[in-house]
Amino acid sequence: MDKRSGYRTRCMLTLPLIDHNDLLVGVMQVLNKAHGVFEAEDEALATVLAAQCAVALQRVRMTEALIEGEKMRQQLEMARVVQMSMLPATMPAVPGYDVYGTFRPADLTGGDTFDLALLDQGLLVVLGDATGHGIAPALSVTQMQAMLRMAFRMGADLETAFTQVNNQLAQTLADDRFITAYIGLLDASTHRMRFHSGGQAPIVFFQASSGTCVRHKPTSFPLAAMPITALRPAMSVEMAPGDILVLLSDGIYEYRNAEQEEFGEGRVEEIVRANHMRPVAELAAILLGSVQTFAGDAMQEDDMTVVLVKRKAGP
Repeated sequence: MDKRSGYRTRCMLTLPLIDHNDLLVGVMQVLNKAHGVFEAEDEALATVLAAQCAVALQRVRMTEALIEGEKMRQQLEMARVVQMSMLPATMPAVPGYDVYGTFRPADLTGGDTFDLALLDQGLLVVLGDATGHGIAPALSVTQMQAMLRMAFRMGADLETAFTQVNNQLAQTLADDRFITAYIGLLDASTHRMRFHSGGQAPIVFFQASSGTCVRHKPTSFPLAAMPITALRPAMSVEMAPGDILVLLSDGIYEYRNAEQEEFGEGRVEEIVRANHMRPVAELAAILLGSVQTFAGDAMQEDDMTVVLVKRKAGP
């Protein structure tokens, strides 16, 4: 440095800057004592100054970290606003049916989404769950939802929309990203629900006539896992009076209490059977409340989404 700067170093006192955790955060150097060379007294004084410098440096770094953290929080909040804007603002009015959906992310943003919308093809019912939770999964499910809406509004049928959205996501998402998704269309005039499920399970239909819950498996692999070249026929279910389609993300089934016991499918079905006569908004509140009671003080580790479609009893 002397050669580069033209400065001449005659003597030097070098001390480490140690923070309160005994970690090295910097180095202080004092050059060229005015008279003579550095002695023990100089080192003692410099040690005190170094401690003060270490505290000051640490405060600066903590302030910078707080500022960056606040910027990130604001960005997450903006992402949350965008994601929530994609969800239905109000539940669609479907003659003869009671429908409801709600979403509780584990973070400011989440990897779940749902949709309930009246289209020319019928009532669109969607529940999607991307791997993980946070900004990246939120962007993935928001992209999927926007693509589905566009495809159906342009007149695509269920098979075409499912195939094309999957293939486009397979091209654009990272190799380790995929989305489990239920995509269904309800014809309220015939009471027939046709659906494809890309890895989303269980798909539960409560049958009012028998008081039992029937589970259906996925019809395909998760969206974006690989391109679809041939799609098996969609599942078709006729909804009788009182029947309920119950779609829940795995954040509900897999919610663990302090003993690491999962909430599980059995508890969900028991709650549905005991409360199937209630409006679906109340049933959803009971489900989420039961999960919270079961979990106690255990932290919510995954997003929770509920989508319920019930055919009303009577004509």
